[in-house]
Amino acid sequence: MLTLALAIAGAVAGCGALARQQASTVSPNSTASSGGARPRADAARGRFSRVTLRVPAVNSAFGRPHVVTVPRGWTAEVWAIVPLARLEVWTPEGDLLVSSPYNGFIDELTPSRVRSRPPVRSTLLSGLHYPQGMAFASLGGQEYLFVAESNEIVRYAWRDGAPGARTVIVRGLPDGGAHPLKNVVVASDHTVYFDIGSASNAGPPGGTTPPRATVIAVNPNGDHLRVFATGVRNGDGLSIAPDGTLWTAVNERDDIAYPFHEPYGGHADAYQNVMASYVDNHPPDELARLTAGLDLGWPYCDPDPDVHPGRAGAALNYGDMPFDADAQTNPGGRTLRCSTLPRIDRGLPAHSAPLGFHFLQGSRLPRPWSAGAVVAVHGSWDREPPRAPAVLWLPWEAGTRTLGPAITLVGGFQKPDGSRWGRPVDAVPGPDGALYVSDDQTGAVYRLVPPGS
Repeated sequence: MLTLALAIAGAVAGCGALARQQASTVSPNSTASSGGARPRADAARGRFSRVTLRVPAVNSAFGRPHVVTVPRGWTAEVWAIVPLARLEVWTPEGDLLVSSPYNGFIDELTPSRVRSRPPVRSTLLSGLHYPQGMAFASLGGQEYLFVAESNEIVRYAWRDGAPGARTVIVRGLPDGGAHPLKNVVVASDHTVYFDIGSASNAGPPGGTTPPRATVIAVNPNGDHLRVFATGVRNGDGLSIAPDGTLWTAVNERDDIAYPFHEPYGGHADAYQNVMASYVDNHPPDELARLTAGLDLGWPYCDPDPDVHPGRAGAALNYGDMPFDADAQTNPGGRTLRCSTLPRIDRGLPAHSAPLGFHFLQGSRLPRPWSAGAVVAVHGSWDREPPRAPAVLWLPWEAGTRTLGPAITLVGGFQKPDGSRWGRPVDAVPGPDGALYVSDDQTGAVYRLVPPGS
């Protein structure tokens, strides 16, 4: 299992590219768009400050304190140690569950009465097959915990604060390859959604059942399994928006070839050339609303953030992005006409590697933060300089039912030389009004506390 775990860890470490352009994760007071994007949610673009993580003595295994960038007035602490911590969910009783896929377990963190004190950590479930995503839902008056293992989706009857009978609702899922880990969410109509990542960077999906590079819908008892959306390379971030629609955060492909018959990077006709100067910012990662039957284009069509497509140094606009035909998998658009695809709602800088993704409506976070969404970006794994890990925040624009440009809510995980001391995976609001951030590099859960919480 260790060999497979290491292989998976490399694959999911983040979408990346060989690149050398001076670009990094969005700065605290800037948008994720450098051209054409109108500033929004000005209240969230106020002052940020650098604070030192408080490390309680019981969490001394974390090592020396580090500095993070947070909104002014927030505090930050190493709340718990959970090795290889990935995705998070709160139980109905107010305890935090944290998955550890490579260890095969799900931990439960029971808060102290004094919230800033470290919680009691216990193993809730063990011996699982690379568990990652978790979701709670009430069905017919019974609460259930849904867990996405890499090969199946299971549910546990939740009674008296503990998992009871286990039922496999979907078995025999495609496993292994580049993106085996899965997430799961449950909509208000009780439809269960989960993602199946691609087995490769940009190779056409093979003939698995269900198919890879998809988001799947199924009834909570396992009936009526169907493909909900296709062309989703690695959509681990799944969340339900305030309008009830399903969204996904997608890691897009690496090492894209230049898709135009135009001069670029010293080539008179750069078509089908893989150049660091282009790969740097292409294709962007995606935050997309999913509807039944939607195709997000992968691996044949790639979203393009360029205000002037194909022009070196063009300004970037990550809203309402069109597609280009992939020069390697779809030359000339012969396999799929990219102009027929709906545009991507919101992009993130290429190779950000978004993972945990949550709309914050109904949370106890103060405004304006509760009127938006957070996404933890893992950072690039083969880009130079690397795209920095961070927790990004995006405003929800109710009038257009979409997300506005991103800003960095929590940063500072990457040093000036490009090395990282931490890599966020998920960020969930707690019942106490704080934000809880998991980090699989440090094996920690951070508690970030706004003023008054």
